[in-house]
Amino acid sequence: MSRPVTLFTGQWADLPFEEVCKLAAQWGYDGLEIACGGDHFEVDRALAEDDYVANKLAQLESHGLKVWTISNHLVGQAVCDDPIDERHKNILPARIWGDGEPEGVRQRAAQEMADTARAAAKLGVNTVVGFTGSKIWKYVAMFPPVSQEVIEDGYADFARRWNPILDVFDEVGVRFAHEVHPSEIAYDYWTTKKTLAAVDNRPAFGLNWDPSHFIWQDLDPVGFILDFADRIYHVDCKDTKKRFDGRNGRMGSHLAWADPRRGWDFVSTGHGDVPWEESFRALNSIGYTGPISVEWEDAGMDRLRGAEEAVTFIRNLIFDKPAAAFDAAFSTKD
Repeated sequence: MSRPVTLFTGQWADLPFEEVCKLAAQWGYDGLEIACGGDHFEVDRALAEDDYVANKLAQLESHGLKVWTISNHLVGQAVCDDPIDERHKNILPARIWGDGEPEGVRQRAAQEMADTARAAAKLGVNTVVGFTGSKIWKYVAMFPPVSQEVIEDGYADFARRWNPILDVFDEVGVRFAHEVHPSEIAYDYWTTKKTLAAVDNRPAFGLNWDPSHFIWQDLDPVGFILDFADRIYHVDCKDTKKRFDGRNGRMGSHLAWADPRRGWDFVSTGHGDVPWEESFRALNSIGYTGPISVEWEDAGMDRLRGAEEAVTFIRNLIFDKPAAAFDAAFSTKD
């Protein structure tokens, strides 16, 4: 089966995993991109309990679902972040937060990301999606201006913390797909180039293509696919709609996440500003055959309706490359 359609469970962590499986199967998804949160996938249990992974796979199979990818965005965020504060306490497992001492949190998060690679291999998947965190994101668009030496130190810090993690990914035959995203070490074209260079372009470190934040930043999501063709290890589909009227803007003005005055928001797949057809043509052109994962995050639409609508929309976009279709139709010989 080429390019299965999966549902990312990160936005469904309030529901038991069994219920998410039932819903995804009912809606017609092929599988799940399982988030390491709640009871969806617990890295420590996957490594410590002999039957945990087997039971998880059996649970998926009972609903006709498969898994190609797991995600650990929240723990990955803490590997490089500075400052480490109450925001992280709210998203991290208690065993990673510990006493909250920042460097201890970072080191425990790094160990957990290495263990996530081991757990993924045990589960039989070869890709982990996630965030990296960033020591220098706090300096974006800030005054006083920051020196280039501080920026270079941020990338050196990223490489120092993530190379040992990536060593484990290499050891177990798993890849890390970093989601290029504001607040991360790579959030646009130039920072992605610099991030890849910081780890010597090692194959263990690739990218998760999620176009929503490209649109917010006025970046070209189609060009990004073509520019980083050999690094697109996973695809998440989330749409964004910009609504700039002279009062609101990209920075959001400290407004709540779903407040319409922010100037942009996530919307149901296919109703925003992402050039979906052009994007899938680009994915075809680079030969991407991995899963297409729906990441549902529309605060203005009921998710039980929207997630079902999204799988239909995505399936209509998964078309064969024209050359392949032509060859198949005219390959008969006299």
